[in-house]
Amino acid sequence: MLWGLVFVAPLALPDYGPLALALGRYLAFGVVAAAIALWQVDRLRRLDRADWVEALRLAAVGNLLYYLLLAAAIQRSGGPLATLIIATLPLVIPLAAAIARVDGNPGQSLRGMGLPMLAIVAGLLLVYRQEWEKLPASMASEDPRNRTALAQGALLGLGALACWTWYPIRNALWLQRRRHLTAQAWATAQGLATFGLAGVASLVVVASLWLDPARHSPDPWRLLWGPNPLSFIGAMLLLGLLASWLGTWLWNHASTRLPAGTAGMLIVFEGIFALVYVYAWREEIPDAVSLSGITLLIAGVLWGLRRATHRDPAAGGVQPD
Repeated sequence: MLWGLVFVAPLALPDYGPLALALGRYLAFGVVAAAIALWQVDRLRRLDRADWVEALRLAAVGNLLYYLLLAAAIQRSGGPLATLIIATLPLVIPLAAAIARVDGNPGQSLRGMGLPMLAIVAGLLLVYRQEWEKLPASMASEDPRNRTALAQGALLGLGALACWTWYPIRNALWLQRRRHLTAQAWATAQGLATFGLAGVASLVVVASLWLDPARHSPDPWRLLWGPNPLSFIGAMLLLGLLASWLGTWLWNHASTRLPAGTAGMLIVFEGIFALVYVYAWREEIPDAVSLSGITLLIAGVLWGLRRATHRDPAAGGVQPD
């Protein structure tokens, strides 16, 4: 639900590109995490060097690298192909978790989740039907440069898919194995790690803009914060608190109480609430087909959660907050 808010930011801030929005969100995530860390000093002291290295790795792959690959995929091949690739996450994550034997016997896991995943497939086909309709046109170009760009976009999209398939599985395993961690402190640690990476990336971007005579701006405030600094900073801090820190905290809770593959199915709610927020922003009502798809997606995830909790009612392995 909270992660869906990031899809409203481009609508609310049309003068800002994806790179500015990404860096702004991740810098704000770090600022919020640093403020919260003041009240979590004792819990953060329990983290050892391996925990901080892992937090940095998860932040690099699950946040920055994922978004950069996704943005590049959209730029190279357009929105439909990249959207369809990423939309498969609630299917790919359970399959990857089963193949990696994260949740025990892979055959049993897949048999138990077969029908819920079919419901999710049907829901994805209905919700993203417009992207499916646009895809043949984008692939029909006779220009070799367009076909090359499409192929490059597909590879970049698959790279983004791999990043966010790896992230939830790795994050869940780390939380379940490191019993001294709390879900809240782990969210803060990832925020601090993300802040360091986003800070370095921001310095590189700003330096490149200053060194480019064609894009050089004599106003450093405008260069850093764009045409509407107060709106931008306020929106980024809101995303940093709700979509990044609070969203990560709740995701950590889910990751410790559900099998990794089943928790990965929950990512479908990001897309569902993104659609809800966008429709609300545009003051539109989704049509019957989209509503049917959303209903199937929710039913499939709830069905999968029910089967998972009945099969393995035991909770995960981190301390409660």
